[in-house]
Amino acid sequence: MLRNREFRQFTVFYFLISIVAVIAGFVMNKEAGILAIIFSVAFGAVFFTFTKIRYKKIAEISHQIDLVLHNAEQLYISESDEGELSILHSEITKMTSRIREQNEGLRKEKEHLAESLADISHQLRTPLTSVNLILSLLANNPDELQRKAFLREAEELLVRMDWLITSLLKISRLDAGIVVFQREQIEINNLLCDATRPFLISMELHNIDLQIDVPTGILFQGDAGWLSEAIQNILKNCMESTGDNGEIEIICTDTPLFTQIMIHDSGKGFEKEDLPCLFDRFYRGKITNATGYGIGLALCKMIITRQGGTITAKNHPQGGAAFILRFPK
Repeated sequence: MLRNREFRQFTVFYFLISIVAVIAGFVMNKEAGILAIIFSVAFGAVFFTFTKIRYKKIAEISHQIDLVLHNAEQLYISESDEGELSILHSEITKMTSRIREQNEGLRKEKEHLAESLADISHQLRTPLTSVNLILSLLANNPDELQRKAFLREAEELLVRMDWLITSLLKISRLDAGIVVFQREQIEINNLLCDATRPFLISMELHNIDLQIDVPTGILFQGDAGWLSEAIQNILKNCMESTGDNGEIEIICTDTPLFTQIMIHDSGKGFEKEDLPCLFDRFYRGKITNATGYGIGLALCKMIITRQGGTITAKNHPQGGAAFILRFPK
């Protein structure tokens, strides 16, 4: 208690008043002086006892807070009937609960970061190993045709690595919250034209039939650039699934509640056990020979959900996979 400057000042002030009161009492008469002494001692004893109890309670709270700061598992502060200490107890309980939640969130983020780094290193190591192997074969192979084939294969691997790194950087920007999505009127036909344009030549080479059924004049709010990126990731997945001589169908519907885009391919669809995990980062499905990295659909979901939309995937009744994107009005 004596470490408190205000308490020391009050103690000195109280003793001065008590001395003045006692002197004044003895000046009046002996009984008054004795009564002043008794009253001063009694009041001082009660006040100092009460203050000591309060400071003991505050010291207990301070000790418990120190334990929390040193990662104690539990915070125990006994209940108090006093108004001020009861309020302080309540606020500290709220604070420690919030600190625990933040610590738990940080722990989970660290675990997720460690897992993500392990996945990224694995995803990059596989094509790098292949490129190194191709380079060694190039150095020892005099056949010109085989050398050209090896070069094309190495180029494809490097392109895939470039796409992977670019996608990871985009996901990192979204995770960090530094991406500011635009809110602009998007004409659905223009959005789909921009999204499908990079794939038209590849679709023609693989004889993939693209059908687009979109009513004219449908508008909704969003960021056209990022949404085009999301749709392209879905189309890339559909093209890999349907293979040569396949079909991809894009159907758009507009209701008073939402605008819906359904992308349907003629591939094999999804395995039942894969459906709950399709949009998880680095999830590649149960197929052992899957060629994807498990990044595209995760990025797609982040882009759409952070603009207020939803995305789901299912097996279409007519066969193949169906991705359903909905944007509320």
